[in-house]
Amino acid sequence: MFKHIFNPKTIALIGASNKPKKVGTGIAENLLKSKKDIYLVNPNRRKLFNKKSYSSILDIKEDIDLAIIAIPFKFVNKVAEECKAKKVKAMIVISSGFSEVGNIKEEEALKSLGIPLVGPNCLGILNTKNNLNASFAPYLPKKGNIALVSQSGAIIDSIIDIAKNENYGFSKIVSLGNEAGIDIADFIEYLGEDKDTDVIAIYLEGVKNGRKFFNALSKVSKIKPIIILKSGKSELGKSAVLTHTGSLAGDNKIYSAAFKQAKAIEVKSIEELLDLSKTLSWDKRCKNNVGIITNGGGFGVLATDFLEKENIKTLKPIDLMGDALARKYEQALEDLLKRKNIYCVYVLQGPQIMTEPEKTAKVIVKLKKKYQKPIIVSFIGGDFFKSAIHIIEKNKIPNFREIKRAVNVIKYLIYEK
Repeated sequence: MFKHIFNPKTIALIGASNKPKKVGTGIAENLLKSKKDIYLVNPNRRKLFNKKSYSSILDIKEDIDLAIIAIPFKFVNKVAEECKAKKVKAMIVISSGFSEVGNIKEEEALKSLGIPLVGPNCLGILNTKNNLNASFAPYLPKKGNIALVSQSGAIIDSIIDIAKNENYGFSKIVSLGNEAGIDIADFIEYLGEDKDTDVIAIYLEGVKNGRKFFNALSKVSKIKPIIILKSGKSELGKSAVLTHTGSLAGDNKIYSAAFKQAKAIEVKSIEELLDLSKTLSWDKRCKNNVGIITNGGGFGVLATDFLEKENIKTLKPIDLMGDALARKYEQALEDLLKRKNIYCVYVLQGPQIMTEPEKTAKVIVKLKKKYQKPIIVSFIGGDFFKSAIHIIEKNKIPNFREIKRAVNVIKYLIYEK
């Protein structure tokens, strides 16, 4: 069923429009950028975007792999029944108004049709591999190996926008909505086998089938890292979850214990979700002992304080002093990387007149390739380091301008403390 969702040959959009700022317009524009056969359905239009518009999906002669429904709630189930009659192979229901507002019977009726279903009340799905944006997200993000699964469409939109100017690359993005059909556990299992995905990032509010979810997490986390941002932890937040996607937030301690037992990584913010996803899409997790190199004593002290607070073992920071050139960094970095008891190195650099950021970046890249150990970098500054940051991130080495942010990544990168 997933091939018809992520790689359909024919797509029908029911609720297509050409009116500005309409959901049906946004989805139509996104779909028409793909190389798929797109059929637009709107009973009030003969033509849309210079293409024939059909009154009903039943008027389309060709077989339809994926039907996307983006129409007012009161018409959804009738149209979904037409999709069943048409024998569509999968369906995404964008429309809201179902269990999240108490209309449970209507959602059950939708589910009972037996068509593989994403939604309702969702943003849609994206597959960067084949340039498919079957959603009303503003644009496709960069291609990469991170899969994002979210119970919030708004968070997906924000992450896509953040990723536009950052080095976050995505394989597939899924907006789950109410999960009346295909649920989060199904997507986790699918992504566990997806050759384009190496890391799975999840924004989670709650689950409806805890055992199924736990089993999927446990199975897939043995193959690929799974990073979870769980919300709905406050009492007010729990009630908000119910009215958002109709899920139950549950007890926070139970969720955290389940994540830990399943070997999934729980983070605390969108920033951490993205930072760790990027890092793990480029590097593997490591044992606990981190080396620190800096050209500023204050940077070393802060890094050591933060790392110690997280129970991360460190050597005394190697302070190369403010006049350290790239050659000094090279000698110190190689000395640490070749040690068998050092599993990760944190490199910090601040701007001085004599600092050589681009040369230092090239040294880091060279030694990363040689030793294949995780290196986390903090070029701490602004325009002075722009070119150096580009060099290391182009070579899949993460940079974080804020020390605490880098330490948070190192904390999760280490799998034993």
